[in-house]
Amino acid sequence: MLVLTRKSQETVVIGGADGFECLLKVRVLRIKGNSVLLGFEAADDVPVHRLEVWERIRGSGAESDKPV
Repeated sequence: MLVLTRKSQETVVIGGADGFECLLKVRVLRIKGNSVLLGFEAADDVPVHRLEVWERIRGSGAESDKPV
């Protein structure tokens, strides 16, 4: 896991180096208390979801991740 420190209005780019096109830009829009507002810019064909939504789409909700 890459861990970065960013200030408000600073951006992280995923992809976009060494001939790869930029896949995703993540910008810190606002920091208020314990809450961070993030903005995501991606091409229309790149889906962006919260983890819990992505897990439901995959059909692998938290229950299926637990050992049997």
